[in-house]
Amino acid sequence: MTRGYDVAGRVSAALAAPGAALLLDLDGTLVDSEATHRAAFHRYFRSRGWQVDDATVRAFAGRRGTEVFAELDGPWAGEDPHELTLAVLDRLDVTLDPPAPVPGAARAVAGWREAGVPVAVVTSARRSWARGALAMLGVADLGVELVTAEDTAAGKPDPAPYRHAAHLLGADPAACVAAEDTPAGLASALAAGVGLVVGVTTSHPGELLRAAGAHAAVADLEPLVPPAQRSRR
Repeated sequence: MTRGYDVAGRVSAALAAPGAALLLDLDGTLVDSEATHRAAFHRYFRSRGWQVDDATVRAFAGRRGTEVFAELDGPWAGEDPHELTLAVLDRLDVTLDPPAPVPGAARAVAGWREAGVPVAVVTSARRSWARGALAMLGVADLGVELVTAEDTAAGKPDPAPYRHAAHLLGADPAACVAAEDTPAGLASALAAGVGLVVGVTTSHPGELLRAAGAHAAVADLEPLVPPAQRSRR
C-alpha cells in the first residue's frame, strides 16, 4: 500500500492547482456501508428462497443494482431488474447493520470545501441514500454536488458519472482527484480522464485496486484531509 504521507502530498498538490476539484465515491469510500448493502441483498435473496453466495453479492459492489441484475446470471433471470433493485433497497436496515464514517471522510470534505475546492460525491446509489449519508457525516450543508443513480443513463464502470461530476463542477477531469473503493468505480474515473485516482482499501485489497488502475492505495480518507485540517488536530 502506498504510504499515506506520499498520497497526502500528491493530493494536496493536485487540489492546490487552479481548476482542481475533488470527486468522491460514497459507499466504501466516505461511509463504510458495504456490509449494510450486502446484508440487504442476502435478506432479499433468502426471502425468495434463493441460494446466492457472498462472492456473487460482491459483484454488485460499486455498481447500480439494476445493471448488475440485467447482466449477471442468477435465479432472478427474466425478472425486472428495477423491481429487483427496489426490493433489495426495501431490505436495507441501518439500525441492524449501521454504516460508519470512514476515518478522515468528514474532515476531507469539510477541509477542501473550506479551502474553496469544489467537491462532488459520485455514487451508484440513489439520491435519498446519498443525502442521508452526507447528513450522517455532518457535511450535508457544505455545497457538495451529488451525482447519483438518477443522473446518468449509464453507471459505473461507464465514465458517464465522473464526466458528469466534473461538468457540474466546471472542472477538467484531468485536474480532478477521485477516491474509489471498487474496481468498477476506478474504471469509471479512469475512463473519464480523472488525473489522480486513489483507491481506498475498505472493501478490496490494495493490490487489486492498483491492478485495476488506482494510482495509489490507502486505508482510509485521512491522507486526503487537507494540510490545514491536519494541523488543527
